[in-house]
Amino acid sequence: MNITIVSRKARPEDVEALFELIQGYAEKGIMLPRSREALLRHIDSFVVVEDAGKLIGCGSLFRLGSDLVEIRSLGMSEGYKGMGIGSRIVDALIDEARRMNIPKVMALTYEVKFFLKNGFSVVDKEIFPEKVWTDCVHCSKRNNCDEIAVVRILE
Repeated sequence: MNITIVSRKARPEDVEALFELIQGYAEKGIMLPRSREALLRHIDSFVVVEDAGKLIGCGSLFRLGSDLVEIRSLGMSEGYKGMGIGSRIVDALIDEARRMNIPKVMALTYEVKFFLKNGFSVVDKEIFPEKVWTDCVHCSKRNNCDEIAVVRILE
């Protein structure tokens, strides 16, 4: 397979491809869905990866407080997993958190090994009330959440 991987900030013309990628995960119950309108409104928070012009991966950074951001909507197309693309997206989002002078980056995930490999530690999700009151109150799993919280403290 001849792969030409490029990572970049998302643009408004990426919304449909982002929507389809995220929706695939949302239908499996492993990612919160995002409307096209919400994606367009928050397009500046997304990093995307493409292969020969086709969007194959994404992730976003969402500010939860003065010292905390969350990695959201991290995913990639089938056939591209295990190639370091997810780590590349996380690295770009960590760099953005550093530019913003935000010392803590968190995520809720089912892919704990991936985040541990990328320098995160498992923590109790209740230490993030910012997350609970921003998103969890609207989630169908709020009373029975099975996601694992991870955090990385930036130097």
